[in-house]
Amino acid sequence: MASPLISFLTSLGSRRVVETVVPERTLSEIVLPPQTRRTLDQALAEVRNHNLIFSRWGLGERHTSGRGLAFNFAGPPGTGKTICAEAIAHALGKKLLIVDYAEAESMWLGETPKNIVSAFRAASEQNAVLFFDEADAIATRRSAGTGTAPDRERNLTVNVLLRELETFNGIVIFATNLAANFDRAFERRIRTHVLFEIPGSEERARIWRLQIHPTKTPLASDVDFNQLAERYVATGGDIKNAVIKAAAAAAAEAGPDLGKEIRQKHFELAIEEVLAAKAIMRQSLFDEENGATPDSLHLTMGGEGRWRAAVLFAIGLSGTALLAAVAAIGLALVR
Repeated sequence: MASPLISFLTSLGSRRVVETVVPERTLSEIVLPPQTRRTLDQALAEVRNHNLIFSRWGLGERHTSGRGLAFNFAGPPGTGKTICAEAIAHALGKKLLIVDYAEAESMWLGETPKNIVSAFRAASEQNAVLFFDEADAIATRRSAGTGTAPDRERNLTVNVLLRELETFNGIVIFATNLAANFDRAFERRIRTHVLFEIPGSEERARIWRLQIHPTKTPLASDVDFNQLAERYVATGGDIKNAVIKAAAAAAAEAGPDLGKEIRQKHFELAIEEVLAAKAIMRQSLFDEENGATPDSLHLTMGGEGRWRAAVLFAIGLSGTALLAAVAAIGLALVR
């Protein structure tokens, strides 16, 4: 029987770095602001004309590297970046390979770059669209100097990723909420940047309607999606969560299921809860807007006097512990 330790180490080498998805969503199902839609259409046209440009027009003979198509989807969470990647793969009749960064980033030095190479090789073999979600985590800015072993590992990972982009002849989509964290070298290697913004009120109203089943979802007569769209500035992801919350609230009410309906108040309370939760998650000890910065930490400690008192208490406590340790050693020697 194999040793548990050997089994554990063996399983690390067989981790699934990429998830293969057969796309089902289409671009017609996605509501986007007009500018985002136009940029996506241009990106798709470039993909479809790739063979014409590099083969029939001969540019492939002049440009032997960097012929792949790399796109950057940048914008806040919930604005449709992931589903658009799936829809593009669907439009091209290709599979979507989603890189699981948690799996790609290995605890073993040297393994993360190998996992990146494996992801590109899998995309080539399957003729699939390669998708890096939260790409700023893996395409982050390289650090200067030698640094620590993790710093050198991150630098090597970025270097390998850049090299793979140069030699890859397929389609890569990066999605990020923090495009500013990208290493500068990616700017010239990414062909098209698509900005995903918070949808306008007209788009929001359409998103609200798309979340509802046209025949099965019981809606009360007072439901007004236009009013919800005008009143609440939310992303598509926010609206999706709100619809599910509203349905859960309506279903939990007393009475027979046949008479239950989702009313306007259910939608309003649900979207307010979703937006309130987002506001809580954005709170930070170092958020200047909330008056708590590194220079004003004494405010969070109840004033400068409390801060000094806490420091003195900590010093006194450590001194007491030191004396106790010395006493214990003395007793041990006496015995």
